[in-house]
Amino acid sequence: MPDLGDPRLYLFSALALFTAGLLVSWARAALAATRAGREGDGWGGWPRLFELAVGFVTNFFDTLGIGSFAPTTSLFKLKKVVPDEEIPGTMMIGHTPPVVIQAFIFIAIITVESLTLFVLIAAAVLGAWLGAGVVARLPRYRIQIGMGIALLIAAATFLMSIFEITAVGGAATGLSGGQLGLAAACLFVLGALMTIGIGIYAPTMIVVSLMGLNPAVAFPIMMGAAAFLMPVAGVRFLKAGRYGLRAALGLAIGGMPAVLLAAFIVRSLPLNAMRWLVVAVVLYAAILMLRSAAQERRSRIEGAEA
Repeated sequence: MPDLGDPRLYLFSALALFTAGLLVSWARAALAATRAGREGDGWGGWPRLFELAVGFVTNFFDTLGIGSFAPTTSLFKLKKVVPDEEIPGTMMIGHTPPVVIQAFIFIAIITVESLTLFVLIAAAVLGAWLGAGVVARLPRYRIQIGMGIALLIAAATFLMSIFEITAVGGAATGLSGGQLGLAAACLFVLGALMTIGIGIYAPTMIVVSLMGLNPAVAFPIMMGAAAFLMPVAGVRFLKAGRYGLRAALGLAIGGMPAVLLAAFIVRSLPLNAMRWLVVAVVLYAAILMLRSAAQERRSRIEGAEA
């Protein structure tokens, strides 16, 4: 019998309802598109091997904390899987089932104090809904440059910790008082940044580690926040018809077994190996962030000269 006193049970129940809502909306939207003769977002056949492979590979590394949106976008653009304007909706819908599985697994297997888990997930979700309007008015490339530099500094700090030059991260599983409030404020900002395409995974690892928590604690927090955000956003893309059904199915079907495989790797990593994983993730994210900033700034200059 499940422990009805376990606060995580209520979190799981809410997440299941959110996910069920997306799946029902997805099935209805696909059926309506099929009846209307729109093959792109109707029941137009099974995903191709490439789409399944993208789902598997990106969600495998997503489970390790690398993130799935940037590599999925790159691969979909390279092969022209769906029109560019449909890539965000395709990813938001297709990656939801694997991310929800990630959230269930990591919330279940990694110990986090309930108050810390609930507050930080709620802060990220609230930031995505209320803070996005403020963040979206800032020049995107400036945000990317600032975060890219911050991530590089954080990676250097982690390397100093690994080589015992300074101390970063610990074995704690929860926060309280002012530390919890500060972490919640950081997650609120990160949630807002997530809505304009800034990944939440690497920065969350940095926040929880700098607060003295075990780096593994980042996984249930960041997966839980994403798992609540994505079904709601996915329904909006479904209503707008801005997604590719076959490609989204490929991400979902290919991604779910990859999550199960990778989750056991994360669970079995010792603390020092986890720190090395954080360094790799943060450096990767920093490079992507700075490259995106350079591309966006170049596009702005070209647009102004045209």
